Amino acid sequence: MGTLSSRLVKKYDVLSLSTGDLLRQHIAERTAVGQQAEGIVARGGLVPDEIMLQVVSSKLDALRNRHWILDGKLLDTHLQAQNTPLSLVVNLDVADEVILSRISDRWVHLPSGRIYNMSYNRPKVDGLDDETGEPLAKRPDDNPEIFAHRLKQFHESTSPLVSYYASQPKSARMVTLQGQSSDEIWPKLEAAVRSSFPNLRERAAARRQHSLSDTFRTGKDAWSAKV
Repeated sequence: MGTLSSRLVKKYDVLSLSTGDLLRQHIAERTAVGQQAEGIVARGGLVPDEIMLQVVSSKLDALRNRHWILDGKLLDTHLQAQNTPLSLVVNLDVADEVILSRISDRWVHLPSGRIYNMSYNRPKVDGLDDETGEPLAKRPDDNPEIFAHRLKQFHESTSPLVSYYASQPKSARMVTLQGQSSDEIWPKLEAAVRSSFPNLRERAAARRQHSLSDTFRTGKDAWSAKV
């Protein structure tokens, strides 16, 4: 979901929070929460909800009156208590073998969270971040053995969550999107987001890009008509 979240943030006026990135920040900074989570992550386990609530809740509480994406496990009870219920839940249905192959090829710019993949989203210079030129790194838990264990636990804990939202028509809208790549899933995700938030604003840079594209197409059509 990280690549797709980045596309949404780049095009639309939304903020993105990654539970994984926030957790890794706590671990790197050796906070109390980070020290609790470090051993669990190293073993390939899933961090308990009560720890993740501490990691994410303070960030979410500061985002009132903003559109945001939470990339990771949902904290619905806390959000309801804060009177900021979820509006849209996106369940990505991607085959495990596809996920595991991407993990093997994934590199990250840790300070920003920018993600690269040597199969389909390579950095301009291998091993270096496109924007800063700083070195890329492997996450400690980014190896197939640990991640296969995490996937098993993820499916066990997420299946009840998917069933819950599917059975709650008056709660957040849930959509399940299938695909083998980000490029395949992106148009489906964008359509779901635009349908749920028709007044969501595009960022100025994205609007300018559309305007230039429209001008180019118009000029090309006029040239074709003259010919």
